[in-house]
Amino acid sequence: MKASTFVYPWDVVGDPGAPARIAALGVRQATLAAAYHSTRALTPRHPRHRIVTAEHAAVLYPTDPEGARWKGRALRPYPAGDWAPGDAYGEAADALARAGLDVHTWVVLAHNSRLGADHPDTSVVNAYGDRYPWAPCIAQPATRAYLVELAAEAAVRPGASGTELESLGWYGLQHLHAHDKTGGIGLGDAGLYLMALCFCPTCRAGYGAQGLDADALAAAVRDALEPLWQGAPDDGGWAGVEKLLGEETAAATRAWRDERARTLQETAVRAVRDAAPDGFQILLHADPVTYHVGANAGVDPAHILSVADGVVVPCAGGPGLLTPFAEQSRAGAVVAANFGVVSGMGGSPGTLAADAARARELGATELRLYHAGLASDADLEAVRGALAAG
Repeated sequence: MKASTFVYPWDVVGDPGAPARIAALGVRQATLAAAYHSTRALTPRHPRHRIVTAEHAAVLYPTDPEGARWKGRALRPYPAGDWAPGDAYGEAADALARAGLDVHTWVVLAHNSRLGADHPDTSVVNAYGDRYPWAPCIAQPATRAYLVELAAEAAVRPGASGTELESLGWYGLQHLHAHDKTGGIGLGDAGLYLMALCFCPTCRAGYGAQGLDADALAAAVRDALEPLWQGAPDDGGWAGVEKLLGEETAAATRAWRDERARTLQETAVRAVRDAAPDGFQILLHADPVTYHVGANAGVDPAHILSVADGVVVPCAGGPGLLTPFAEQSRAGAVVAANFGVVSGMGGSPGTLAADAARARELGATELRLYHAGLASDADLEAVRGALAAG
């Protein structure tokens, strides 16, 4: 199977040996960050630094804030600081291409703490009135327009032959925020869904269109969560949500949220296609359960495979999430299995060969490896061996 590894521009810029080292893993493609959220990242082999601190979500290429795309818009992408100066993406992409790698962009969309800090009205607001500054509400018209424009600009960079769109959907509570301290109570799948429900003015109106009173819904959510705060077990899954909220109310919230996510995904993919050359590949990082939130947006497999060219599926907990996509796959669609290969971050490079074989059995057509820049030398050696073995 074709394999690609994720890479940051700062893994490559200033390290002349990086492109050849990445190509020597046996991958054919590098999925290179063009727009990314804040992070603190190791660079264990770089000749000039060991830690890169990306202080806020940013585009990693030059953007023109007064150009036709962004002029007059309150919401616009942030330029990177000294962690990715100038055209860091372009410089890294050129170096990777010279090493023989196909380069695709990696674009993080609805995950942006800087946007939430500067424009708090754009953030998801939970049933308690707490804002999630890392989570732009994808129902709001201005936010949707910003995300669509960012997708088109960041995805279609010079020389790129495809893109992978991450966080193109709802975000919720489960985000590893700075010095995160939210794991003390296990809310479970149903509780996390309730904590992801947004009550900004746009979403309140959306619930109203579904026949719900937003104030009554917020009160019901708080009441439903109270036993979980006290330690009661979550029944889990959508059945757990229905038990906590009632079937009709739960279905109405999901109808609003699913429609907002689905139409945003359709519009963003269409915008990228309009901006891209023929043959440009568009994949979404995706979860086959529509009510799930986060970097891997919840989607309906049949629908998303009719819109995009394929999906990148998280396999950290095993390859089981591949099956719903494989069952709905059409000829030529990509179903890429995403495996962590950084052992210090919970990845398992030593089992990659077996994991890849199992993923192929379940319908995977390609592999994604997270992440060549973060992995140790021993992890990379294990990846080389696994890919060489087939």
